[in-house]
Amino acid sequence: MQALWMVLAAFLFASMGVCVKIASDFFNSAELVCYRGLIGMFILWLLARSQKVTLATQYPGMHAWRSLVGVTSLGAWFFAIAHLPLATAMTLNYMSSVWIAAFLIGGTLLAWRPSAATPRPALQGPLVVTVLVGFVGVVLMLRPSLDQNQAFAGLIGLMSGLTAAFAYMQVVALSRIGEPESRTVFYFAVGSAVAGGGALLFTGTSPWPGWQALWLLPIGILAAGGQLCMTKAYASAKTQRGTLVVANLQYSGIVFAGLYSVLLFGDQIPTIGWIGMALIVGSGIVATILRARAAPGAPAEEH
Repeated sequence: MQALWMVLAAFLFASMGVCVKIASDFFNSAELVCYRGLIGMFILWLLARSQKVTLATQYPGMHAWRSLVGVTSLGAWFFAIAHLPLATAMTLNYMSSVWIAAFLIGGTLLAWRPSAATPRPALQGPLVVTVLVGFVGVVLMLRPSLDQNQAFAGLIGLMSGLTAAFAYMQVVALSRIGEPESRTVFYFAVGSAVAGGGALLFTGTSPWPGWQALWLLPIGILAAGGQLCMTKAYASAKTQRGTLVVANLQYSGIVFAGLYSVLLFGDQIPTIGWIGMALIVGSGIVATILRARAAPGAPAEEH
């Protein structure tokens, strides 16, 4: 069942991407972030109440930092969805696992101080290869986009995966000090509403489109539903092998996004782009496995 929960979560996140892409014709990215936050706040408040989880926290600073990097990632992702093929934008956001692997390598090297007492750290060959393969995939996937003058949107999409990695590391820290996931996600929704609303002071608001504004509702609902299904999947996995299966099935979201991209939006993704996606998925899976061995019991990534 945990596998089915994760596949459902991936499907909901990809479906949310469809709604974001459609709504982007009527709203800017700041508006989408704000409205997603407002809807998510309401849903997660109901969830916390049903679970009898208080929303008061002793760690407002940690939640604020998690919200800051998380909202930055979310806004960048929504911008990429609006200006790139859905499959491309989704894949770049799922690069977060590869970025985390890169951080592990860089952190080990930065922490090392040459001396006789501290030998040189291991080269961590599998992690290095994983990161290199992931970035080769990025180059292959964005090459078609560069030909279509979408280089800036591609860089923004890549940044969404980078900042998602920072957000994930903060979620891990909050989990280790005992913060319930519903509380963490609630404050992320609050941060999205506040930051998105603040950004509107600079971006301005779009003319109200009428009934097309209904596309805002499924963005918040599908995001909350995807997060709940992902949480259920990890909670149902009782062994480390089960957890790894669940973690890797999140990449089925790229498959769903690819189908949506071709069937709904008529995106033409060259063969080299599909090869790049496959390399990113493969490196992400390997990075997830290596991360799970290094830090078992870590919480789920959010999208």
